[in-house]
Amino acid sequence: MIHPTAIIDASASIADDVSIGPYTVIGANVSIDSGTKINSHVTINGTTKIGKNNRIYQFSSIGEDPQDKKYAGEPSFLEIGDNNEIREFTSIHRGTTQDKNITKIGSNNLFMAYCHVAHDCVIADDVILANAASLAGHVHIGQNVILGGFSIVHQFCQLGDHCFSAMGSAITKDVPPFVMVGGRPTKPHGINAVGLDRRGFSKEAVLQIKRAYKTLYKSGLKLVEANEQLAVMAESQPELQVMVDFLQNSNRGIMR
Repeated sequence: MIHPTAIIDASASIADDVSIGPYTVIGANVSIDSGTKINSHVTINGTTKIGKNNRIYQFSSIGEDPQDKKYAGEPSFLEIGDNNEIREFTSIHRGTTQDKNITKIGSNNLFMAYCHVAHDCVIADDVILANAASLAGHVHIGQNVILGGFSIVHQFCQLGDHCFSAMGSAITKDVPPFVMVGGRPTKPHGINAVGLDRRGFSKEAVLQIKRAYKTLYKSGLKLVEANEQLAVMAESQPELQVMVDFLQNSNRGIMR
C-alpha cells in the first residue's frame, strides 16, 4: 500500500491499510488513521493527526509551518477528522502559540484544488471550499458552509452554520448563520434558502429564518436591538437560537 519511492519518517504512525503514492513525504510526528489514501507528491509535516478514510490528492501540502512572522519554530499542531477530500495543490498549515496552537478540521469536508487554510483556523463538518478559496489565520467556519471559488476570508472572521459565499467574495467581517453573501464589495443577499431546503429544513423553518434576516438587515434596527428581537423570536423558533448566539459572540462585527 506504500509506494517504494515514498519517504516516511520512522516516528510517523501509519495505519496498516493506509495507501501512500509515489514520491510522497511523510514527516516526523505525523499520525494517519485507517482507510486514508494519499496520492503521489504529497507532503505532510509537523505534528499532524489525520483521521480515517480521508483522500489527499497530489501536490497538497499538509501540516507545514504557519505563514506567520511571529512563528519561531515552536511545536504546533494540525488535526484533521474523517472522510475529508483534499484536492490538488491545497495547503493546510499548523497553529501558532498566539492562538490555541492548533489548526482543526472536522469531518466530511471538501477542499477543492488550490484552497488554502491558514494557521489556527477551525473548520467544522460538511464544509465545501470551492477552487482557490482561501482562509487567513484564525478563521472559524461553522457546519454546512459553502465558499464559492476564489472567495477570500480576512483573519479572525467567523462564518456561521449554513452560510454561503458567491464566487469571488471578499469577506472582511463575520457572516451570520444562514446568510448568503456575494459581489464586490461583498454584501449580504438574503438567506441560503436552497442549501437549507437540501438539508431538510421545513418550509416553516425557512420562512422564520427569512423573517429573522429581515429583522437583522431590513428593519433599520441597531445590531443590539435586532438581536434582542431575534432572541424573542427564538423562544418559539429554536432554529434561530444559533443566529442569536452567533451575534452575541461576534468580535469583528457582521457584514451588513
